[in-house]
Amino acid sequence: MSIASDGDVRIQGVSLRSLPKISLHDHLDGAVRPATVVELAEEIGLELPASSGRGLEEWIGSQAESGSLVKYLKAFDLTVGVMQSAEGLTRIAREFVEDLADDGVVYGEVRWAPEQHLQGGLSLDDVVDAVQQGLEEGEDAADSAGHSIRVGQILSAMRQNDRAVEIAELALDHREDGVVGFDIAGPEDGFPPSDHREAFDLLAANFMPVTVHAGEAAGLASIRSALLDGRALRLGHGVRIVSDLEVMGRDGDEVQVKFGDLARWVRDREIPLELSPSSNVHTAAIEAWGTELADHPFDLLYQLGFAVTVNVDNRTMSGTSLTRELALLVDAFGYDLDDLETFQFNAAAAAFLPVEEREELVELIAEGFQTS
Repeated sequence: MSIASDGDVRIQGVSLRSLPKISLHDHLDGAVRPATVVELAEEIGLELPASSGRGLEEWIGSQAESGSLVKYLKAFDLTVGVMQSAEGLTRIAREFVEDLADDGVVYGEVRWAPEQHLQGGLSLDDVVDAVQQGLEEGEDAADSAGHSIRVGQILSAMRQNDRAVEIAELALDHREDGVVGFDIAGPEDGFPPSDHREAFDLLAANFMPVTVHAGEAAGLASIRSALLDGRALRLGHGVRIVSDLEVMGRDGDEVQVKFGDLARWVRDREIPLELSPSSNVHTAAIEAWGTELADHPFDLLYQLGFAVTVNVDNRTMSGTSLTRELALLVDAFGYDLDDLETFQFNAAAAAFLPVEEREELVELIAEGFQTS
């Protein structure tokens, strides 16, 4: 792996940024450009810890690297604070798509919680429409620049609140207008998916795809509830599924592992794991295994045949991109282009799209990696 003169990362002589990529776990309020936060905050009189985009970026980075989840989450007060108007939401959604396109992403899903953006007097329908307008503007701009990209909305209900049924209904109402799925987010520990069984029943009855944050800040019981109560088709992070694996021994590079019933189910059913390496380090999701990215159980899960995907979670807070996450994995585990292509195939298969469109994504990825 090498760094090109323009700062891009190259592996086997190929620019990682130029490769076609898919982003499945990417929070809108975690991807706001720091400079945009500064501009919008000035307009509404929101006080910031720094007065410039660069300064705010450095402050956010220090919070993320602090090792404290509480400090990591403080930055969201700022981003959500400037996302209370239709104009702000549309601009941020447009820039979200522009940044994905610049990173080589060809399909993305943006997740966000509409209930957090009503302080300016907008309705739930208003905020979904504002975000959709921004996404479409971003797609059009990317297409004009020669980069085709599509981004779908995943609406998240905050699991500590009682609006999940309302947000589920909102997702169903907008499924023909850009919404592709549903999620629950917020504090995982103490707020299991079973608390929102009514919402998940409604979504299942209407065949709306669901992904659930599980196995990040809580353990196996949370993952089990996501699958049984939430009928999750994917697991948001899901990294703690490793707790259901017991390493029995090693023979050279080979590891003998005993599967628990839950881990075997997730592996055998090919339930995608939306892993976010940098974020998992910053939020201490992998603290049982270490504090460095090289300690992440990503490679163990990959080698054991789990459907691993690579994601950014919160691009701004973790100071990252999908290209950077792939480069970090290459550096930590020695992956080659074939491995990176597999991660994109996994993501394409997991996308909340009709099968024909997922097959088109697979072909697009294969062509992009073959010609690189």
